[in-house]
Amino acid sequence: MDSTFEYKTDIAWCQGCGNFGLRKIVINALEELEIEKEKLVFVSGIGQAAKSPQYLDVNYFNGLHGRALPPAAGIKAANPNLIVVVESGDGDMYGEGGNHFIHAIRRNPDITVIVHNNMVYGLTKGQASPTTPKGMKTPVQTSGVFEEPINPLAMAISLDASFVARGSVGEFKLTKDIIKKAITHRGFSLVDVFQACVTFNKINTHAWFKKNTYSLDDSHDPTDRNKAFELSLQSSPWPLGIFYKNEHKPIFEEELAVYRNGDKTPLYKRTRDPKIIDSLLQQKI
Repeated sequence: MDSTFEYKTDIAWCQGCGNFGLRKIVINALEELEIEKEKLVFVSGIGQAAKSPQYLDVNYFNGLHGRALPPAAGIKAANPNLIVVVESGDGDMYGEGGNHFIHAIRRNPDITVIVHNNMVYGLTKGQASPTTPKGMKTPVQTSGVFEEPINPLAMAISLDASFVARGSVGEFKLTKDIIKKAITHRGFSLVDVFQACVTFNKINTHAWFKKNTYSLDDSHDPTDRNKAFELSLQSSPWPLGIFYKNEHKPIFEEELAVYRNGDKTPLYKRTRDPKIIDSLLQQKI
């Protein structure tokens, strides 16, 4: 049976790319949540991962490199009744979009951010991304990367992002369940997903991710921020699961004056009362 969210078209990803697996996971998560398509908007920037919304049967906005988060927050602010999901790669989100990543976490808009983390730039032929391991040789860094990689989960938890998780394409059910919980969470949700780039990263393969990850068990309390930060620093093996949740942070769009009284009528359905404008002008005369 065809999925409501599956768009049948030619897909410009390499055979075996982890993007295919994550696409399937996202489609299944959307189906199980029974989301009304009219209420769903995907946003992306530039990169192989950022092509994802083009291969789904959804409303989407494809923006500039690293600039997916500002329009995503704007869409949610213009219509708080929409479900807004960002799909992006590790280069697009943590490199070009790094500044927006930090400040979106501070504002806490009610959006979900799914990052395809294959530890390399795929669209531009394999140079190092912000998450490329130190020492890894790439087509550009032929002597090996000498910079320390960033740790997106540790960064997000340190900034008190309201939902921080890591999945892996090789763990279908776990990652699908994480994405479902991220979408239903109120606030900024980060789901960093490990996946292989079969063409430009011959080290962090599907088998490597399977061998070098483990799932957090039920004993982990995601409200324990210190423990979550400690787990975010672990590697080899890397933990998978929901690291941290804070359900008490104010939501960005709900703090805006137009919605502060609880009225979620989207901006395009509102009418301007000329008497109020006239009154404001008269106060300035």
